[in-house]
Amino acid sequence: MPGPLDGLVVLDLSRILAGPTCTQLLGDLGAEVIKMESLGGDDTRQWGPPFAVDAEGQATDLSAYFMSSNRNKQSVAVDLTDRQVQRMLHDLAGRADVVIENFKPGGLRKYGLDHETLCAAYPGLVYCSISGFGQTGPNRDKPGYDLMAQGFGGIMSITGEAGEEPMKVGVGVADVVCGLYAATGILAALRHRDATGEGQHIDLALVDTTMSWLVNQGLNYLTSGTAPTRAGNAHPNIVPYQVFATSDGYVIVAVGNDSQYARFCDYLGQPDWAIDPRFVTNTARLAHRDTLVPMIAEALVGRTMQDVIDGLEARKVPVGPVNTIEQALESDQAQARGMTITLPAPQTATGEVRLIGNPLKFSRTPVNYRSAPPATGADTDAVLKRLRDDL
Repeated sequence: MPGPLDGLVVLDLSRILAGPTCTQLLGDLGAEVIKMESLGGDDTRQWGPPFAVDAEGQATDLSAYFMSSNRNKQSVAVDLTDRQVQRMLHDLAGRADVVIENFKPGGLRKYGLDHETLCAAYPGLVYCSISGFGQTGPNRDKPGYDLMAQGFGGIMSITGEAGEEPMKVGVGVADVVCGLYAATGILAALRHRDATGEGQHIDLALVDTTMSWLVNQGLNYLTSGTAPTRAGNAHPNIVPYQVFATSDGYVIVAVGNDSQYARFCDYLGQPDWAIDPRFVTNTARLAHRDTLVPMIAEALVGRTMQDVIDGLEARKVPVGPVNTIEQALESDQAQARGMTITLPAPQTATGEVRLIGNPLKFSRTPVNYRSAPPATGADTDAVLKRLRDDL
């Protein structure tokens, strides 16, 4: 069944994670994504182990990192410094609806593939540029990687335990969120193009998008003038809303209102805590966090995870486990929701690769998993032949 973006052509000049996250999403929704790579391939092909292996047990160019964001794409491997290749890409951009790239600002100008050149030549083109700091500002020429964006954008300053060093989030979340913003911006620009015939340039920065998802913590500063600090797993505005140790693992208790708190106290066998003036409201609990949280921790540490989960679920108090990645991806819930998928990959020893699924569930135009992440240049001949035939 065709996806909602069936017929859309995307020329993907991006690499690493932010751009590929965007284009994989567009590909999942039915777009034809032509991924242009250097002759050596996307940098992330070498970011391993682990790698998918071939029948002889040798590593392929399909690292787990690369496969995380490159399904539903065709791979064309070329030398971008070749004038003939540059002309070919210029022509290909003219047949595309979208161009996406993550070179340094101005880096594609010497090849004639910058947004000014291509948008002037093809007025209906939607051209998305992703960079560390954006196309303007005093830092525009500085390189940008996920870790640097997390540091500059503020999220690391509030991640980690109080008094300890700042911590990054455990995955490249700045890249991923930037990719999601890119997909949203591209779809909005396409709607404008379809209504008016006008394409446009989208300027997106890793650092900007990182600041955008500071959400309540960013607003806590803008409202109070006081910068938030690291508090481990504690919530800055709600108590109790954090991780607690049990006898055999960790649970998350997320008490969102005072009635839930009263039911939580019932489970703990501490009804007096629900009427204690220090704890009766969330505002009071915030003020007396340092007193209440150790009391809760002591009450929970001798109980099993399952006892806490069963007891709080029975009382309709939000609770859940802290799963390992294995437990999360192999859970009944993940399987029921299609959050792991398997796609054919003949070059691998098993003939297939296992990937994380797309979370979007459409009632009319479901996500379409057409192809596994490609080998470097797997589609070069086919794409170039088609382009020559069209000229």
